[in-house]
Amino acid sequence: MKRENDTPKAISLDILKDIPGRRLDAFLAQRFPDYSRVLIQKLIDAGLVTVNGQAVKRKYEVKKGDHIELSLPEIEEDRIEPEDIPLDIIYEDDHILLVNKPVDMVVHPARGHAGGTFVNALAFHCRNLSDESGPLRPGIVHRLDRDTTGVMLAAKTNEAHRNLRIQFEKREVQKEYWAVVEREMELDSDVIRKPIGRHPTAREKMAIRRDGRASETAYEVIERFRGYTLVRALPKTGRTHQIRVHFRSINHPIVADPDYSRSGECTLSQLQTKPPEEGEVPIIERQALHARRIGFTHPIDNTWVEFEAPLPKDMTDLIEALRTYRPLDQ
Repeated sequence: MKRENDTPKAISLDILKDIPGRRLDAFLAQRFPDYSRVLIQKLIDAGLVTVNGQAVKRKYEVKKGDHIELSLPEIEEDRIEPEDIPLDIIYEDDHILLVNKPVDMVVHPARGHAGGTFVNALAFHCRNLSDESGPLRPGIVHRLDRDTTGVMLAAKTNEAHRNLRIQFEKREVQKEYWAVVEREMELDSDVIRKPIGRHPTAREKMAIRRDGRASETAYEVIERFRGYTLVRALPKTGRTHQIRVHFRSINHPIVADPDYSRSGECTLSQLQTKPPEEGEVPIIERQALHARRIGFTHPIDNTWVEFEAPLPKDMTDLIEALRTYRPLDQ
């Protein structure tokens, strides 16, 4: 249970890139997710948040070059409980850790997921983790959706975390995802540039919104099938559900996406266009999306590094089924 105490935590932030249309209260609420937006707004209204040495309004638009100073109350809370959950470690040193995240794993504790998360597993595996993202998210530099598999990067030290955060903010980190989408893509490659915001009625979803945050996803076709396409997605920005929403917006939703496609599963009967068989086990029961590769500058060694996570069995099974039952030449 989180509760605030009276000990303030002084924080300074330097804005390294433009954030068009980003209000100060919204920016700080996203940057410090352990604190409510209401609390952030109260601090701004009380003059406890300054930009370039001046108190500002909550609707102030954050700009490149701004220097923000604020004091947040320390949070006292139940500690993250280490849990002996196996981790598929791709690489590890004294500063960073890369893991192949499995399906059905939430990244950090949240409402309805107090345990069994990636963070609980990290806390068991690592003696020390960075606390730059707050006490409920030790080591977390970025996130993947619960049912998106693939390579995830975690930071062990605050020095490494700060360096990596700057690389993410400056969009220097290269991320590559593989996805199977519905229908045959018309183009071999393209870039989707559409702003993303919270869905107006289904708050757990995201949507293309005129007042949303600028979002960009490039893609390249890897292989085509009848009615389906295997694509490489290269997101430039990192919005919630970005790849899933972007492909849905061009009428190519990711296969078996429970939120943005026709069905939350894909069966062999569907690929064969036959009536479903009783008790048939789906080939895949979650969005066919996998974080295949990540590249960045090592935060301590200052060398460019890249790491890959192999495709999980459900996606390889889906691709093989498409090659067998949905080849283009039939």
